[in-house]
Amino acid sequence: MFFSILLFWICICFIIIQLKPKRPKNFPPGPPTFPILGNLLNLSLENPLGEFERLRKLYGNVYSLYLGPNPAVIINGLNAIKEAIVTKGHDFAGRPQDLLVNHVSDRKGVILADYGQSWKEHRRFALMTLRNFGMGKNSMENRIHGEINFIIKSLEGSIGDTLSPQVMFHNASSNIICQVLFGTRFDYDDTFIKTMVHCFTENAKLANGPWSMLYDSLPIIRSLPLPFKKAFKNAEIVQALVHSILAEHKETRVPGEPRDFLDCYLDEMDKRKDDSNFSEDQLIMYSLDLHFAGTDTTSNTLLTGFFYLMNYPEIQERCQQEIDKVLEGKEFVCFEDRHNMPYMQAVIHEVQRIANTVPLSVFHCTIKDTEIMGYSIPKGTMIIENLTSLLKEEGQWKFPKEFNPENFLNEQGEFVKPEAFMPFSAGPRMCLGEGLARMELLLIMVTLLRKFKFIWPEDAGEPDYTPVYGVTLTPKPYRIKVELRSTE
Repeated sequence: MFFSILLFWICICFIIIQLKPKRPKNFPPGPPTFPILGNLLNLSLENPLGEFERLRKLYGNVYSLYLGPNPAVIINGLNAIKEAIVTKGHDFAGRPQDLLVNHVSDRKGVILADYGQSWKEHRRFALMTLRNFGMGKNSMENRIHGEINFIIKSLEGSIGDTLSPQVMFHNASSNIICQVLFGTRFDYDDTFIKTMVHCFTENAKLANGPWSMLYDSLPIIRSLPLPFKKAFKNAEIVQALVHSILAEHKETRVPGEPRDFLDCYLDEMDKRKDDSNFSEDQLIMYSLDLHFAGTDTTSNTLLTGFFYLMNYPEIQERCQQEIDKVLEGKEFVCFEDRHNMPYMQAVIHEVQRIANTVPLSVFHCTIKDTEIMGYSIPKGTMIIENLTSLLKEEGQWKFPKEFNPENFLNEQGEFVKPEAFMPFSAGPRMCLGEGLARMELLLIMVTLLRKFKFIWPEDAGEPDYTPVYGVTLTPKPYRIKVELRSTE
């Protein structure tokens, strides 16, 4: 009997040892793993950023974790991130393909698509089409200024009172990209825009939240009726909305005379009748990718910007002095005016740095056996860029832990951009919408600061600078008090 029990426990121990993930030879170091769970117990599923920093101090700028049975390498700091996504950008340009976000998007679109011929062709098409529709040109500026007028109306209706800016900034950012994609804007109380913003906001929180991490790490739970199912439902809702717009476009378009991104893609499909990579299903997810990327990041950066400017009134006032001087006699700000606004440029870039809107970027994956900082990384390994480590790295910034525009000014007060400033990532997978985002931030912030003074409400208590964690970081909901400025 004794030997039977002993044999039983020996078998159990053997099975546990076999289930425990083992790091390959010369793989980055990391904490000890547990059977099946890997390192999930080492992380806060609600917000792992603190643990990532703690593990960085223990294991260095390149270390590994096991999310369930799957290895992931976390890269931190300028040198490691630059080596991975710039110097060896091709090696690290893949995307993991067995995560919640991939399954929700049915592995279509451009952001999460794996690195291959289809992705390259779609990215090339997107860059060309966005450029043709005025990215960085006057036509895009006009679209943005047109939307700013609706923001101004919302703010003018609350002079002397307080309002919540969250929905306003989300809707404005959404409408700007909607004009590019669909050739139209929507009233702020329109069902389309309210539903799109709601579904995207909810999925952004789900995608990097605890249920997503469990879904990615433990495939056995994927069929269970757990909260991650909501992400699939939201995806179905927004796909149906875009499908209805696409159906209307197909009826009203004139081939060869595109009005917007959808028309351009349909023209491209006509040219590629035998190319299955270009399809209506792909177009719908492609549009949703660009809509999400063009809405959530920009709106959350604006929310962060005005949150800090209210609580640093001396910085807000210095911005307004520069704006008044540069724009004297001009009706509108244009994107080229940024070259005469070094302090405003510094403030906008500092807002982007401190907002850290996409703290873990979008996960990468190695497409071949490669190396980073002397460690061997097998093909197919998930790579997580910890942009938090980069945007707050000691030695790269004058004031890494505080909000201070001096991080982007030299001794002569001229605007400079440190090498560690990579909020849009870099390399082959660099954000498609960087040009549009930069233009939106400048035109919106300058126009609003020129016309209004933003004040932290007296009854709002102490500001809470802790962001809400998700795929994108966003400030906790807050209210603003608005006053008209006198520019006498």
